[in-house]
Amino acid sequence: MSATRALTESGPSPELMGTRYREVRGATQTLAAPLSAEDQMVQSSTETSPTKWHLAHTTWFFETFLLLPHARGYRAFNEHFTYLFNSYYKQLDGHPLRTIRGAFSRPSQSEVEDYRRHVDAAMEKFLGHATSEQLDLVELGLNHEQQHQELIVTDIKHAFWTNPLRPAYRGRGAESRGAAPAMRWIDFPGGTYEIGHAGRDFAFDNEGPRHRVHLPAFRLASRLVTNAEYLEFMGDGGYQRAELWLSDGWDHISAAGWRAPLYWEQREGKWQAFSCAGMGALEPNEPVCHVSFYEADAYARWAGARLATEAEWEIAAVRCPVEGNLLESGRLQVAPAHDGDGLQQMFGDAWEWTASPYVAYPGYKPAAGALGEYNGKFMCNQLVLRGGSCATPQSHIRATYRNFFPPQARWQFMGIRLAK
Repeated sequence: MSATRALTESGPSPELMGTRYREVRGATQTLAAPLSAEDQMVQSSTETSPTKWHLAHTTWFFETFLLLPHARGYRAFNEHFTYLFNSYYKQLDGHPLRTIRGAFSRPSQSEVEDYRRHVDAAMEKFLGHATSEQLDLVELGLNHEQQHQELIVTDIKHAFWTNPLRPAYRGRGAESRGAAPAMRWIDFPGGTYEIGHAGRDFAFDNEGPRHRVHLPAFRLASRLVTNAEYLEFMGDGGYQRAELWLSDGWDHISAAGWRAPLYWEQREGKWQAFSCAGMGALEPNEPVCHVSFYEADAYARWAGARLATEAEWEIAAVRCPVEGNLLESGRLQVAPAHDGDGLQQMFGDAWEWTASPYVAYPGYKPAAGALGEYNGKFMCNQLVLRGGSCATPQSHIRATYRNFFPPQARWQFMGIRLAK
């Protein structure tokens, strides 16, 4: 076991896995349904991918790692797809550059839909007699697809933002709740703790092995930093004060000309922000979102605080229920925190930057073969984020989940929680 899950001794039943397979694959189709074939072709940056590519690549995963090697009599839908929709697996005879995915006018959108149906029909037959080990791979493939569900949302949001018409992906959901509660500090005692995944439910290989860490006493803010609070940072010259920034961050914002979070625009002296519902007035009580690690770190310095380490975050999060403003809410936008005791917004709304580099836990070993490339080879020049976002499926997130991006990334739903 490595990139798959720790299962019960007998493994999941084929019937339950079949139900889950249909639910996850159906959820992906639902996310793509509002988009035209033209929409699904767009690749608006080197970080993003077209929706059509996401639909095909998630299907490629099941065909490549399950059907072709294990399903007797299975024939590939199109032998060229093995190369075309490989994302980054170097041991599988190459792949196109990520930057040109938006150039794939062929296969057509309808052919990609045919590809999904072809693989789904074969998977329905395959699941009836799959071994426990093969069902582990199915579970990995479904969690992989859930990652791409979030990417479908964030990538089409970026694509529509680059369009001068600023179209909406979804209609505007429920209005934001009232004023955000006052930020409070939650204390955690120092000591020796265990972090990392343990148990029989699914986890990615980078979430283990479980191991001990020693932490001094620390404090976490009760909620995420809001737009109003970030505006104070901006108003105090936050983007012009070099002393607040890491050297690499200062160089980056100077070269890129950043003076506000991604998707913010000032019109007639008032700030607006782009969401999946299109342009609208900036909501002061919503969490600030679409900020890079550099911006999160600079804000924390300005506020007289810091970002949490991932160990601190996890120790705090294991006490919280896995619930919040996640994909199932249908909002696809951050929302103000509830007024209440303890930690708020630990799951959902925005991924929370930590101060921790994305490196292997002690004793980590990637899987043999191509699947070993899933997580391990990215353990360089990345920072860890925790907690999920408003586009993360609820069944996909947990306290031990380690997301990771380079420090300049901000097209994902990325926010700030302070620590001391």
